[in-house]
Amino acid sequence: MTSETVLSNARVVLGEEVLPGSVLIRDGLIADIGGPGAGDEDLDGDHLLPGLVELHTDHLEYHFNPRPGVQWDPLPAVLASDAQLAAAGATTVLDAVRAGSDDDASEAGRHLADSVELAADAGLLRAEHAIHVRCEVSCADCLDAFGKFAEDPHVRLVSLMDHTPGQRQFADMEMFKRYYIGKGRVTESEFDAYVTPLIERSARYADGHRRAIAGLATERGIPLAAHDDATAEHVEQSVALGARIAEFPTTVAAARVAAEHGQQIVMGAPNIVRGGSQSGNVAAAELLGLGLLHILSSDYVPSSPLQAVFQLAADGRLGLAEGARLISTNPARAIGLDDRGEIAVGKRADLVRVRPHDLPATERYPRGRRVPVVRGVYRQGTRVS
Repeated sequence: MTSETVLSNARVVLGEEVLPGSVLIRDGLIADIGGPGAGDEDLDGDHLLPGLVELHTDHLEYHFNPRPGVQWDPLPAVLASDAQLAAAGATTVLDAVRAGSDDDASEAGRHLADSVELAADAGLLRAEHAIHVRCEVSCADCLDAFGKFAEDPHVRLVSLMDHTPGQRQFADMEMFKRYYIGKGRVTESEFDAYVTPLIERSARYADGHRRAIAGLATERGIPLAAHDDATAEHVEQSVALGARIAEFPTTVAAARVAAEHGQQIVMGAPNIVRGGSQSGNVAAAELLGLGLLHILSSDYVPSSPLQAVFQLAADGRLGLAEGARLISTNPARAIGLDDRGEIAVGKRADLVRVRPHDLPATERYPRGRRVPVVRGVYRQGTRVS
């Protein structure tokens, strides 16, 4: 039996413009985009955007480890993370799990992925979920840990990371020191003894693991991302390994080379919202202004993509149609999900209803602050939040 719903009286955010009108949903797909008129659900002039496609979120780990030394039951952690991401407008989520660690994080990563897949297969989730395997290539156990995901059909993205101090994300050793002391991982007096073996370990393992994992991802047709490239040499290496996505390049120079090679550049939306990188690296807004930013991810704050896009629109930095490409269209295409990510006939009816709430101007925001309030989320035409 055919199922139809008309969402009317909306500001529909299309690929190139925002138009007042309605969207006809038939059997989970967008069947028509029309002008003003009555419908089954009156959106009262709210914006209707394509559902967010989230490529890089660490959020699940925070639900699994809500406090240092505390591990929560993984299935309830997955359900809580899913609910918060869906409420922030995400309809497709790649949950980031780790392969390679000094502790039990790799084992926890496989455990969390199992819980995501169990919940997805049981129909318990609001958004559609898949797995993003973050490979810490400097760790001795990285390749073995990645092997546990070898035949997993839920894996849709693999990224190559190396958080060794003194390079890439932490080229500034003092920034690394403040970050890890702040996280309680090490004390001031222990710092030198903590750092030295990390540098030695990276020299021993990183390049071999990087090549091996890239080869395995390519064999299996899994999109590959490079993480925290800082130099032209880093980018040339990642391109040679087959990386089509550049996550969080740390310098303008690296981002320029990545764009020249056709890599899709991902930056964290919290970087936009906060006004810069917490690690002291290049600001996402600077890359946006240079035309070197294609995708925004929530990273560690689920609500940040919509918040960034609506504030950038309020600031006159971009239009909402361009913003929707950053958080929906481009990430979907980057991992081969061509059936979603935009409001267009024939695409999945993954949609988010948003009403912006304006606040007074401040010194930082002379045009005023604009906070997006999510008032409804639809996955394949069914309301899920």
